[in-house]
Amino acid sequence: MNIFERFLTLWVAACILAGIGLGQVFPGAFHFLAAIEIAHINLPVAVLVWLMIIPMLIKIDLRQLRGVGRFWRGVGVTLFVNWCIKPFTMALFGWWFIGGVFRDLLPSAQIDSYIAGLVILAAAPCTAMVFVWSNLMRGEPHFTLSQVALNDVIMVFAFAPIVALLLGLSSIVVPWDTLLLSVLLYIVVPLALAGFWRRNLLGSADGAERLQRVIARLGPVSLGALLATLILLFGFQGRQIIAAPLIIVLLAVPILVQVFFNAGMAYLLNRALRSPHCVAGPSALIGASNFFELAVATAIALFGFESGAALATVVGVLIEVPVMLAAVKVVNGTRGWYESRKGVVPYEECCPSAAQTSTQR
Repeated sequence: MNIFERFLTLWVAACILAGIGLGQVFPGAFHFLAAIEIAHINLPVAVLVWLMIIPMLIKIDLRQLRGVGRFWRGVGVTLFVNWCIKPFTMALFGWWFIGGVFRDLLPSAQIDSYIAGLVILAAAPCTAMVFVWSNLMRGEPHFTLSQVALNDVIMVFAFAPIVALLLGLSSIVVPWDTLLLSVLLYIVVPLALAGFWRRNLLGSADGAERLQRVIARLGPVSLGALLATLILLFGFQGRQIIAAPLIIVLLAVPILVQVFFNAGMAYLLNRALRSPHCVAGPSALIGASNFFELAVATAIALFGFESGAALATVVGVLIEVPVMLAAVKVVNGTRGWYESRKGVVPYEECCPSAAQTSTQR
């Protein structure tokens, strides 16, 4: 790892503080940027997401997706955790913490709304940022791409029924424009751009070397976009953090518990089934992260912009990056223990191309 990646936690903390501070000093500028959106998707953030994930997608040889079936154990674990465990455990943690332990510390009129926001947040698996987390733990890129695509398809059919079941609502207003535009912006368009760029690079005589040089140069761009995203997100929500810090902290507790519970479950299940570490890592991270654009849009559509549900989903946005970086650190730090299980394929055999790229950094 280069010095930028090695001290990423420090840069993240600095960007969080910078975002909150800049949001107070230049509120007009952040309000202007926050208003540039289509179907509740902020376009400046979308551009930064492109800068984050295109450098990762350019590593993917789409022809190799045909062989992703060999990772069926990881696919099965991820689907199980995402759709059979995650929304229901978040509902349980929400009822336990917000409706029980913290009830006297929160506005009583908003308790049910807070819980609803947490459920909505957990019912939508992450789409774009997963590529960032997978890249930071040197995950198998073809598995990550195919898993995200599969989750997107399932989400179209399962998101509304799961939310309706857990919230007891007879009908859920799903912001389909947000859902479909997100898939287009965060998967289809960047994948097409990365594929075109990759083919263009490989079309020359020294194509493989040119591709590796471009990947190496784009690494800092990707991490820089991640940090810029943090500044924007915390700049957008800085006033809410300062105005109601206790509520933000209390809402963050069930989200934190849910992230590490589900990530840990996916990680351990993959180890029990002897999935390679380069599959188990992305599987755990996909199982833990959330599709916050869809969650925020749904909460606003159902309960209103000033509701507790909307605030709960926004808290998910605020802690997503720091928490997932912590999860990445745990996954990376336990690779030796993970691969000590008999029958687990070593990282260098599972993901040789990623291992080669890692040694070149």
